[in-house]
Amino acid sequence: MHLLIPCAGALSDAGRAATEALALPTLGRLLARLQHQRRDAGDETTRTPPHERALAEALGWPVADGALPWAAHQAQQDGIAVGEHAWGLLTPVHQHVGTEQVSLLDPALLQLDEAESRHLLDAVRELFESEGFQVAWGAPLRWYVAHPLLDGLATASLDRVIGRNVDAWLPDQAPARLLRRLQMEVQMVLHRLPLNATREERGQLAVNASWLSSCGKAQPVRTSAQPAVDERLRSAALNEDWATWQQAWQALDAGPIAQLLAAAERGTPVQLTLCGERHADHYAPPATTGLLQRLRRLLPARAPEAAARTALADL
Repeated sequence: MHLLIPCAGALSDAGRAATEALALPTLGRLLARLQHQRRDAGDETTRTPPHERALAEALGWPVADGALPWAAHQAQQDGIAVGEHAWGLLTPVHQHVGTEQVSLLDPALLQLDEAESRHLLDAVRELFESEGFQVAWGAPLRWYVAHPLLDGLATASLDRVIGRNVDAWLPDQAPARLLRRLQMEVQMVLHRLPLNATREERGQLAVNASWLSSCGKAQPVRTSAQPAVDERLRSAALNEDWATWQQAWQALDAGPIAQLLAAAERGTPVQLTLCGERHADHYAPPATTGLLQRLRRLLPARAPEAAARTALADL
């Protein structure tokens, strides 16, 4: 049993304050039974966030920043024959133009249905196909494109860009020049689309851009022991909704964390991976119960809530 939790910690002042106010006794008791095995250390400027790196490692993929082929992986699950092509995930988005920067809003806020999504993709399809791209629809927020220049192209994950200035995250390799031009042409086509005017009249966000990420060729999954990924913290963290994030943590503590603790108490080997904006920390049962482990048990135990907060504060 292996549980992987994205967005378990935060770096913003408000996020850190929310972390300090958490009471997660079950997580604290679970961590007391496990041992910190390793840390995948990084920083908040990597194109690939820690939870994507940790999951790729668990799947047996080589980890290259910004070049994990989630698009091809997800396209296969959406029933698309990916073959030997390099695929990219093209997500319909709303870019908010502020006084000092252009930021990307959470695509979930679009509330796109299938009919609207297909209509939008068909409106921009020719832009890509005229440049030799294959185009496929997978889900309302999952469009796919395939082209040789996407093989190894490093791009920023959506989870890095949401709520932030898009300019800092645009790909800068030579092949990206074509993609930047296509991005601008997509924006022009979407701006003129009557569907967007209708959406705005209904009080919905216009779909005024797309974001390319997760490029590469499909990689085989090299293990059957895949972790369970619980994403209930993700949306609240990306949207800086820390009250909802705290509530989601309480539900995690009472649900999946409690189940993992119960399994550990029965003697079942369990693993836990906590991921923040910079690091991913991996916990597993101690390899041995030698002298050091016995001495640790004699030390005064820390309060479970304090141990949990400490573990989350440094992610």
